[in-house]
This record gives sequence, C-alpha cells and structure tokens, in this order.
Amino acid sequence: MSFYRSLTLLWPGLPWVWLRGSRAGLILAVAFAVCLDMAVVNTWIWTEFVDLRVTLGIWAAAAVIWLVATASALAAFPPPLTSQRDATSERLFVTARDAYLARDWLTAETKLQALLTLCPTDGEAQLLLGTLLRRAGRFAEAKTALEKLARSDAGIPWTHAIRRELQCLKRSEQEQHEATKDATLPLPSEPLRRQAAA
Repeated sequence: MSFYRSLTLLWPGLPWVWLRGSRAGLILAVAFAVCLDMAVVNTWIWTEFVDLRVTLGIWAAAAVIWLVATASALAAFPPPLTSQRDATSERLFVTARDAYLARDWLTAETKLQALLTLCPTDGEAQLLLGTLLRRAGRFAEAKTALEKLARSDAGIPWTHAIRRELQCLKRSEQEQHEATKDATLPLPSEPLRRQAAA
C-alpha cells in the first residue's frame, strides 16, 4: 500500500470515496464529519446550552465511528485498479503498437482509443497514447494524458517511463518554442516601410 493511498485511512469512508467513488463511503464520511462538527461545537462554542454528558456521548460516537471505519477499511482496503487484457484487447494493443512503430499516428491513436474504451485502466495503452501524442506534436494533450496516468493506480508500474516522457515533452515544447521564435522575422523599421511604399 503506497503512502498516499494509506493517508485516506485517516478519515472514515475516504478510501472508498476517493479511490472508488463509492456512495456508501460518501455517506460514512459525511456522517463522521457531522458527528465531529457537533462534538467540536458542543465542546468549545455551545458550552452552556448542552449538557457535559451529551458532549461526551457525541465525542464517544465520533471515536467509535472512526475506530470501526478505520478497522473495516484496513480489513478491506480497496486494491489498486489493474487491468487484464482479453484476446480482443491484446490484438488492439498489438495493432496500435505496430502502427506506432510504423509512424502511422492516426491508426495507432484510433486503435488505442478503442482499446481504452474497452479497458480504461490499461496503463500501458495510456502511456503509449501519451507518447504518441507527444511524437505527433500535440503537446497539451500529451501532457494531460501523462499527468492523468501518473495520478492513477494504473500508472504505478510505469512511473519511471511517465517521468521520462514528461521530460521529453518538456524538451520538445522548448525546442518548438525556440524554433517559432527563430522563424519570426522582425518588422521593418519606419524608414524602410516608407521606402518600400515609395
């Protein structure tokens, strides 16, 4: 379990909300937030209005919710999303890879998009798509795709390759910027414009 994934255990329900988008996890996280808010308000703001036993009961309820939710999350922590390719997905990937190696960007992108529709968590296909977009000169799309992959569970096995691609992307953007800057000619000065007009 990675450090950042384990940080979600600090708030009840957060592992399931953050890592899986679970509604039950959202309900648990909101219930804990309400209970904790009530305990804080009753302890430090409405001290005269609420009996001490009620305040202690709310704190006890918050502690029980936290302990039970953390214990259950540890027992059934959401595993990282992984993707296994079936025969159809494997054929699409091989076709896309071969098209990429042949510099047929359109075919490669089409096959990769079809593959990612079938298997949206295929990290290798996402990495190949990001690389293809960089090679095709679509830098903004490549950066978005690679950064999205870097933040996902599917990108964990490809961390080094993603970092290398992002470095190549940065170099390519700088080279393109310098090339466009060199290609821009300065406007002629005012006396030259007058001579050209005459």
